[in-house]
Amino acid sequence: MDKYQSSAHESEILPNLLGLTDASSIGLAEFEGFLRADIVLTEALTSATTFTLPYLLAMHRLALGHLYAFAGRYREVNISKGGFAFPAARFLPASMQQFERDWLHQALPADPNALLDRVGAVHGELLFIHPFREGNGRTARLLANLMLEQQGHERLRWERIDEASFPRYVAAVQQSGLGNYAPMQALMRILSPG
Repeated sequence: MDKYQSSAHESEILPNLLGLTDASSIGLAEFEGFLRADIVLTEALTSATTFTLPYLLAMHRLALGHLYAFAGRYREVNISKGGFAFPAARFLPASMQQFERDWLHQALPADPNALLDRVGAVHGELLFIHPFREGNGRTARLLANLMLEQQGHERLRWERIDEASFPRYVAAVQQSGLGNYAPMQALMRILSPG
C-alpha cells in the first residue's frame, strides 16, 4: 500500500520525536504505542465511558504521542491515498464536530445487530474524515472495539481484512463518505466473531 502523501509531497518517513529514520523502526514504535493505548483504554473502560472528540484526541495522543508531535491533534495537511483525496484539513474541526453530534452523542444500542450497524457507520465516517496525519485506521479500529466491549461484545476480527478484501474495505469507507453505510455494516458482520 502507498504511504499517505500530503499536498506538499513529504517524504515517506514522517519527522518523529525519536529520530527514527527507517520504516520498520517507525512501524514498531507505532505498533507499541497502539498496543499500550489499547491496554490502558481497555482497562479504564466502564459503562460510564463516553466516546467524544476529546476522548478520540486523547486516544490518538496516548498511542502516538511518544513518536509524533502532531499526536492528538487534527492534521494540518491535505492527504490522499491511492488517488483518493480525503476531506481538506481546513474543514476538519467542523467535520469532527458534526461527526460527534451525528454519531458519538447517541447512546449505543443494546441490540447486537443495531450495535454492529452503529459501529460500522462510526468506523466508516471516521475513516472517511481521516482527521489525523497518521494512525487513522488503527484509531478507528480501536474505537470500534472499545464501543463493542463496552456493550459486552467481543472485539472485531480485523485480521479478516486481508489483501484480497482490502479494496472492498476501502470502497466501504468511500461509500460511508456518501452516507451509504451498508457496505461497511456488512463488513462488520463478517468481522464479528459471533
